[in-house]
Parts: sequence; structure tokens; C-alpha cells
Amino acid sequence: MIEIKNVVKTFNSGGKGLEALKGISLHIKPGEIFGIIGLSGAGKSTLLRTINRLGEPDSGEIRLGGTDVTKLAPVELRNLRKKVGMIFQHFNLLSSRTVSGNVAFALEVGKWPKRDIPRRVAEMLELVGLSDKADSYPSELSGGQKQRVGIARALANKPSVLLSDEATSALDPKTTQSILALLEDINRKMGITVVLVTHEMGVIRQICHRVAVLEAGRVVEQGRVRDIFMKPRSRTARELLSHLPRMSYDADKLPKEPGKPVVSFSFNGGTADQPIISRAIKTTGAEINILSGEIDNLPASKVGSLTVQLSGTQEEIAGALSYIRSQNVETEVIWNG
Repeated sequence: MIEIKNVVKTFNSGGKGLEALKGISLHIKPGEIFGIIGLSGAGKSTLLRTINRLGEPDSGEIRLGGTDVTKLAPVELRNLRKKVGMIFQHFNLLSSRTVSGNVAFALEVGKWPKRDIPRRVAEMLELVGLSDKADSYPSELSGGQKQRVGIARALANKPSVLLSDEATSALDPKTTQSILALLEDINRKMGITVVLVTHEMGVIRQICHRVAVLEAGRVVEQGRVRDIFMKPRSRTARELLSHLPRMSYDADKLPKEPGKPVVSFSFNGGTADQPIISRAIKTTGAEINILSGEIDNLPASKVGSLTVQLSGTQEEIAGALSYIRSQNVETEVIWNG
């Protein structure tokens, strides 16, 4: 468990104090993949780096498994960092060492017995699919392979927490997908808690269970990913969601016919797979014309949305809406002339 309470961080900029974190509080559950998202300058990376004190907070508490990280002496902090792995946007590999040497370096720093290091390095390279690259140098690797080395190195000391600082933002989309799939697999197999900083809502959609949205050093929204995808409350969440490739109906081109309301339906969890619309048509006799729709496959569930136009008698339309609402589908009338 990671507990962050009222964390404040200020930087000195041109003789003035710049408050990067403004009393942030978060609770991250053991074994979950927790996302921290926001626009550039929101304080995401600054917050992440306070968890293992690569960045020193000015005030507040940061507890890992009950231990207040902010109160640890240097020796205690070094021991704790063995349990907190970290991967970076630009890999931070040692160019003079081979792939094996880079992973071994983490074990050397962690004071592993020399006789145990080769076995552990081999285990880590097999985990990330790079056994055949053991003797290669970073300059001979692709970006995705470099990041896999970074992941292997971060996991070498058997941490309980893995911090990911924009680990996929320098990668192409296909490679990003493979790295996220690897992190998800590691989370599932090892039960490791992953805290992932990103500015891409697509990353959050693919692997995160819960997410916190940062804006100018404050948490403006947090909760289950599916809830924020369905009902984003903050300006930042809405803006980030707007950049996802989605099917949407142009509001200026909505059909506006008397007696034929246009309605938006939001489906959550199991309802996204149910034939609710066809049942509503059969049950009430109303006609439902689908204008646009989409389904997002999130880690814990599916969510979906439809924009439709209803037609029929007033009783048929009212009955169809009543039936659909009874199936735990949220409805919003967009136009009703």
C-alpha cells in the first residue's frame, strides 16, 4: 500500500518559489496498476519521484507499507529503494555495459552475492524476452528493447513497487502496446504494484485500474478508470479524452425532427455486452436509429456509449427510455424538439 498525504513540493525559479505539488493526497492499493495523468507541467513526474525520494517533498507523508519514507535516514532509504524499482522515459542504460551488465549493475548495487547474479540476470532477461540479447550493447537495441532492459533492471532486486515515469512516451504505438502488455503481465504474475505516470489517456485505458488526474499541482479527479471514462468531471480529463480516436456524431449535424428525440446512452460493465437496444424495440415498439457508438475495453470492464434517435408514439418512446434506464444505463437527452 502507498499512502500519500498532503505532499507539498516547491522549486526555486528565478528567485521565486514555484509550488509544483499543492497538498496532494492519494491512496494506492497493493497489487494495482495506478495511473497518474495530466498535461505537461501538472506535477506528475515530480509526484512520482517523491515516492522513493528521488525528489524531496517539502512537507507531507509518504508511506510504503506503513513506513514513512520522508523520515528515513540515508542508509534506510537505500534499503527501501531496493524494493521500489523505477523505469524512465529515456531508459538511462549504461552504454559501456552489455544488456546483461546493465541488469547485473542493479544487483551489484543491491549487494547480491556474486555467485547469484548470473542466475538472476538470466531470469530477468527471460522474463522480458531478451535472452538472445544478453551480450548486446544498448547502441545495438531498438527503443522497445532498451525499455525492456530498463524493466528487467528495475525488477532485478525483487521490488514490491514499480514506478514508471513516462516509460512509453518515446516509443512508437506498436512498441508501446508491447511494453504495456509486458507491464500488465508482470503485474498479474508477480502481484507488483505499478504506479504509472503518463500524459496519454490511451495508456490509462489499456492497463490501469484506477487513475488520478493532476492539474497545476493538484488532484482534480481520481477513481476507477471506467468511471472517469464515462463521466469525466475535470477539464483536464475531458481534454485528454478528446484526443483519443473515437467515433462521435457531429453535434451540428444532429437530426432535429419534431417528436424524435436524440439521446445518449452510457453503458457500464456487463450492460455493454447486452442486447438492450433490441430488447427495448421488441418490448415497446419504438424505433431506435443508432447515430454513433463505441465500446472501450478497460482492464476491469467494458464501457460503451451510443447516440440514437428515437421515433414512434410518445408512449412508445417513453416506454423505451424507461426500459433502457431500468437496465442501469445512463441516459441523456441531447435534443427534444
